[in-house]
Amino acid sequence: MTGLFSVLLGLIVAVAASGTPKAIATELVATIPLTGVKGRIDHLSADPSRHRIFIAALGNDTVEVIDTRSNQRRTISGLGEPQGVVYLPDSDRLVIANGAGNRVDVVDVASLSVAARISDMSDADNVRYDIAARKVWVGYGQGALRMLDAASGESGAEVSLPGHPESFQLEQSGNRAFVNVPTAKKVIVVDRLKRQIVGRWETGAASANFPMALDEQGHRLFVGTRSPPALLVYDTESGTVTARLPIDKDTDDVFFDREHDRIYVVCGEGKVNVFRRDTPDRYVRVESIETAPRARTGLFVPEEGRLYVAAPAVGGTSARILVYQVP
Repeated sequence: MTGLFSVLLGLIVAVAASGTPKAIATELVATIPLTGVKGRIDHLSADPSRHRIFIAALGNDTVEVIDTRSNQRRTISGLGEPQGVVYLPDSDRLVIANGAGNRVDVVDVASLSVAARISDMSDADNVRYDIAARKVWVGYGQGALRMLDAASGESGAEVSLPGHPESFQLEQSGNRAFVNVPTAKKVIVVDRLKRQIVGRWETGAASANFPMALDEQGHRLFVGTRSPPALLVYDTESGTVTARLPIDKDTDDVFFDREHDRIYVVCGEGKVNVFRRDTPDRYVRVESIETAPRARTGLFVPEEGRLYVAAPAVGGTSARILVYQVP
């Protein structure tokens, strides 16, 4: 009986332990000061090979270029509320979407000089790079995606949308773009070759769907909503929502970590919610990282295993980038 009791007790302990989320203890390893940067900070991009990050300091009308090894900083000025930035590694250029400037600037990073400027793009917002086709896609205006040639900046095709696009993601081995359109309460699916909408996925009772991340290989799309605060998981084959997870308030960035099967949700409430994926449709929150007030944007750089979180200036505290090492 004693042996049987020990076996049963061991099984009970094992089952209990398996259902208990294991914290991962993400570590704050550095703080990069952004002295003098005022107002809201929007999205970031990275150049892992040269250890650089690019920060759209929207409220400051600048983009900050940071060497993350030395914390050396350069500033691109003369912008108009930069919202989206994307780095082009094959040309060492940076594409900057200027929301209030109603334009897109293509900047040579070495000299910080403007190589091309595309006007007539009101409320230019998120930017993505199709590296295989060497095309840049920009969401802008009352509802459109425009394709730009990465080399010349020349405007190409355009796809109309049912509202202003927020975050969107491009398939790298397929032709689709998944686009958050909060005013329509939908994820719009675009065929980039046909230049047309091929899907309209509902967000249900959730609204204000701003951030998005894609696991292309696993056929899952992660969409953050603000009302209520939730992470929606879509099956990209069927367009159905397979999981709904509560998160903290005011999210504006979501990232998928393929190596560790995790999702990082950056929330302006001052936290990053970390979820572990056990199966394609089962997720467990394993950590809630304390960051800073209004720190709702960031960037996960898988090549470095680092999560960068942008903390704007609040009260007497200066703007800064919080750098977390992912275990």
